[in-house]
Amino acid sequence: MLSSIIFIALTAVGFGFFALNAKKIYRNIMLGQSVNRTDRSADRWKNMLLVAFGQKKMFARPVPALLHLAIYVAFMITQIELIEIFIDGIFGTHRIFKDSLGGFYTFMISLIEILSVGALTATIFFLSRRNLLKLPRLNMKELLGWPKKDANLILMMELILVFCIFTMNGADEVLFNMGKSHYEGQGSFGFAVSQHIGPAIFGSFSEGSLHILERVGWWGHFIMVLAFLNYLYFSKHLHILLAFPNTYFADLNPMGQFDNLESVTNEVKLMMDPNADPFAAPVVDENATPSKFGASDVMDLNKVQLLNAYSCTECGRCTSACPANITGKKLSPRAIMMKTRDRLEEVGRNIDANKGTFVEDGKSLLNDYITPEELWACNTCNSCVEECPIDISPLSIIMDMRRYLVMEQSAAPMELNSMMSNIENNGAPWQYSQMDRLNWKDEN
Repeated sequence: MLSSIIFIALTAVGFGFFALNAKKIYRNIMLGQSVNRTDRSADRWKNMLLVAFGQKKMFARPVPALLHLAIYVAFMITQIELIEIFIDGIFGTHRIFKDSLGGFYTFMISLIEILSVGALTATIFFLSRRNLLKLPRLNMKELLGWPKKDANLILMMELILVFCIFTMNGADEVLFNMGKSHYEGQGSFGFAVSQHIGPAIFGSFSEGSLHILERVGWWGHFIMVLAFLNYLYFSKHLHILLAFPNTYFADLNPMGQFDNLESVTNEVKLMMDPNADPFAAPVVDENATPSKFGASDVMDLNKVQLLNAYSCTECGRCTSACPANITGKKLSPRAIMMKTRDRLEEVGRNIDANKGTFVEDGKSLLNDYITPEELWACNTCNSCVEECPIDISPLSIIMDMRRYLVMEQSAAPMELNSMMSNIENNGAPWQYSQMDRLNWKDEN
């Protein structure tokens, strides 16, 4: 009875904290501007299934893709065992599904164990790649400090979770062989891995020690799941949950197709309309907030861009493919997403501290987090968008902030200002008019 009460209390606290943090994330994302991404629903479902669920883009690099798939599938399938753990924890039972499922139960637990071995192998590989092999894209300056610790910490949590599974099943296997398990019966559970490693590792332990180890594995598994669930809020591993809506709401337009500002488009249409009265006074809503060209802070970005920031896995594939970064420029698409998320979190804390209202703090995403030098280093080649495993678009944020610099602050680089001035005056990017370009035909 006491065990069930503790279990229920921990479950309520764990899921309660998760709900509070999830609410904060949703609130922060909703600070963004509205954007219509509800069209082409069939294409959006297809994109989500292929990219998020099927991990289509990961397989551009087969070896890490297969290892990541091992962790991903193990994570998904292991949740089935959690259903049994929750029921056993609440009602004080033990392996409640074994009798009703019979051989299928043995098959499922065996599958979970095999996948857990794959996840264990992949986790060790990823830890080695980060800390021993020091893969360049995983050791760039934007990952120094907390981001590197975060990646290692989540991998260590995965190791502990796998060890808890095998401690629970292995110790219970030996107890079942002795006829001392919580589950009545004697013989062998027949689980693919623990039927071998259980007797090999725990065979010499006393009955009391085995019961303790089995409970340590069981409680450890449950507590690690709750800890992992609540740690997601502070971790880059939010993509485990957010990759699905992120790929659903991704921009399905061809790469390189940029959106136009509606206010500017309407003005151009008005100028080109022969029936429009050029002297007619525009209709102005005195209570309306003047529209802003581009983005200088996170509230100016749209909701999908803010969702992108929370979904970023910090894998660095975007940065490793960025021509600007490769040639030594300051731009890192991964850093753009990380800085956007950091600023969004800062704004969220500001709102929390001021009882639901944002109080100006004298900071902005532009300049305080992302510099114009980074923005103007971008070639707009879309390599970062193409490389991202979950369809994040750092380029869209870069372009919106460039738009602000040009249209709100007239702060474009000298070369760009000269080009725009030439286009305005000469009808060409050069210092001579388009007509002058034909002068060569009159030469002898």
